[in-house]
Amino acid sequence: MTSSPPIIAGLSEIASRYDTAICDVWGVVHNGRTAFRTAIEAMRRFREHRGPVVLLSNAPRPDYGVKQMFDRLSIPHDFYDEIVTSGGEARADLMRRTESGSTLRLFHLGPTRDNPLYGGLNISIVGADEADVVLCTGLYDDENETAEDYRTLLESFKRHELPFLCANPDIVVQRGDRLVYCAGAIARLYESMGGNVIYYGKPYAPVFEASLRAAAKHGPALHPLVIGDGPETDIIGANRLNIDALFIVGGIHGAELLANPSAAGAILAKSGAQAIGIMPELKW
Repeated sequence: MTSSPPIIAGLSEIASRYDTAICDVWGVVHNGRTAFRTAIEAMRRFREHRGPVVLLSNAPRPDYGVKQMFDRLSIPHDFYDEIVTSGGEARADLMRRTESGSTLRLFHLGPTRDNPLYGGLNISIVGADEADVVLCTGLYDDENETAEDYRTLLESFKRHELPFLCANPDIVVQRGDRLVYCAGAIARLYESMGGNVIYYGKPYAPVFEASLRAAAKHGPALHPLVIGDGPETDIIGANRLNIDALFIVGGIHGAELLANPSAAGAILAKSGAQAIGIMPELKW
């Protein structure tokens, strides 16, 4: 039987070990519908007593998109120092691809709310037959669709050998009391069909390195702690950089783990992830 990491009652138990917190957003700070006030207070306390807090999100939009979500959910802005997103990393790549001055012909797969990701760049939105590259920010209708609804479209991308830029590697995200599919689910399907996928965000090293650079503006960031609810994104990403990780089990795995937190070990082991501890919800 796989052993589970210790259950930590509050972040204050271990905070003295760390000088930086790199904290996930969806599933830890809010669920898309409701703000988690205890998590916000925990990050505020950490920031006051230990060091900078960097919010690291696989949101397929730049940092201001996360701030706008906070405003909609009446979440204050005094509990963090920086925001780093997979969308920001994706936009930086799009800027590099257009810096020569030539127009990039782009197929955007995702909702119109993500259009600002490429706004102001030398990009022309075209159909699959004309595109140089696909940018996926999510499903058109994530309340009702799954990745399989896009198989025919993905087959078209594959015929044209289009690179697939995935601006959100998450498979699912918590929205209220349910899980909805994200861009990562479509990207995984395209990969299984032999397609070429480029991922931005967690668990890949560049976005964690960007978070450490952001934290270093406010302090030394020598002993960071990653906090997140995604074993395959937050926790694995931290493991790859030898950063301690705290697993919040009440996020995307809440239905499985809140009633039985000791089963967290099996969830982590399935992903090959290791955490220094688990918490049902983030609190001080």
